[in-house]
Amino acid sequence: MMKRIVLAFGMASLALYGQSQNAGLNPAKMPVLATVDGRFQSFNVEMLEVTGGRFWKPYKDVKPGTTVGTPGADLYQYRPPVDLNQTRLRKLTAALGPLFLRVSGTWANSTYFHNADGPAPATVPKGFNGVLTRGEWKGVVDFTRAVNAELMVSFATSEGTRDAQGLWTPDQARALLAYTKSIGGRIAAAEFMNEPNVADRGGAPKGYDAAAYARDIAVFRAFLKREAPGTLFLGPGSVLEGGAVKIPANDALRSESLLAATGPVYDAFSYHLYAALSQRCGGALPGVGTTAAAAFSEDWLSRPDAVYAYYAGLRDRFEPGKPIWLTETADAGCGGNPWASTFLDTFRYLDQHARLAQKGVQMIAHNTLASSDYGLLNENTLNPRPNYWAALLWRKLMGSTVLNPGGSRTGAPHLYAHCLNDTPGGVVLLAINTDRGAARTITVSANSERYTLTAPELEGTHVDLNGKELQLGAGDSIPQLKGIGVPAGEIALPAATITFLVIRNAHNANCR
Repeated sequence: MMKRIVLAFGMASLALYGQSQNAGLNPAKMPVLATVDGRFQSFNVEMLEVTGGRFWKPYKDVKPGTTVGTPGADLYQYRPPVDLNQTRLRKLTAALGPLFLRVSGTWANSTYFHNADGPAPATVPKGFNGVLTRGEWKGVVDFTRAVNAELMVSFATSEGTRDAQGLWTPDQARALLAYTKSIGGRIAAAEFMNEPNVADRGGAPKGYDAAAYARDIAVFRAFLKREAPGTLFLGPGSVLEGGAVKIPANDALRSESLLAATGPVYDAFSYHLYAALSQRCGGALPGVGTTAAAAFSEDWLSRPDAVYAYYAGLRDRFEPGKPIWLTETADAGCGGNPWASTFLDTFRYLDQHARLAQKGVQMIAHNTLASSDYGLLNENTLNPRPNYWAALLWRKLMGSTVLNPGGSRTGAPHLYAHCLNDTPGGVVLLAINTDRGAARTITVSANSERYTLTAPELEGTHVDLNGKELQLGAGDSIPQLKGIGVPAGEIALPAATITFLVIRNAHNANCR
């Protein structure tokens, strides 16, 4: 257990034990690396959450050591449809806005839209595995309006959407688009299906291949441009390629073959990122999963780079010049690891956002907002988890212009910089000390305000800001996030901490 760190913000004593890096950071001179969408930090709600259904059991309800391959194992449990009218859920989500809300997931591929008032039919229509009612979808549209979110979706593509020749038909998608418009909603962006490179696991017809995908895409693209011309067409939205976790070549369609078959059709190139599989899916296997002990390792934190490079290479070949969107990600596939709900994962959460922003990834939809172990909110209580507080600081401080802080990102601390949100000329530095045992120091040439996240236990759910625990107040009020003034010069970063440094008067000309 780490003792609760009491931060003395002069920190001369801590600096004696730190290791100085990146002397003389000058926020005024930092050049631009990239710009990202104003809704860069976004979130995913599984279609299964909206309709109700069987999703991953929490680890507390699973016998230790049980994985997907364990004989007789049942790693799923039924969840009723999420109540998107809950005041706490709306208040906490709105505090992260503006954002994109992605409603999709594997189950969306085979969900039937019941385009009539009243309850769902007693029997799921043939060719589908679930039913979405008007009332449930209206709840989604109302929620996006309440929390300043733009809606992103994928559509049903299973057997029930197809004609006698197996070609996708737009009837279901047309009904969903029309109903959304009729209640004052708008779909800002859409993928055709969720993760087409594993279409066989997502309800596609047996033997579905790249040629079939290309035929479907031709129909879908013409339909979307005709009936929703303002909706961005994203794709392909593939997963588990290019990184440490790879689907066997004979077990999935390859994105390369999908893109070659369709030609350049997308408005933006989308992909999914899971750098590991969770313990539920045998993720402790070497090269497939990860461990809590490796949470600060360069191998783990750099995995998003390899996945990005793979998909960026495909973008350059098949969709040159198109922006890149990361439309689904989390710490690990299959519902997340046990420590996904703890402060330990916050280092990955912020580091991944910051390093991909440097590459110009336009938005990141984290999976999920409030479900399973990787949700930012506890799905039962809606209490914020550590990643929520990190997301709140990102929303408050990090603007859409990404700067180059200089220095190396290899080793502790990892340094990033953005223009300060809503403050002309201002700059914010993000310093992530991944050294578990030693403080590090940086030198900044200007006065700043410090926001340091620490925790009494790395694998705990309590997090402190500047030495004070973050928690909701009366009536679920969100606490004010206040910095502490720090003079120019050396600044110590205690071991295993995350620090935002705000330089309001940086006078960086790139931030005007």
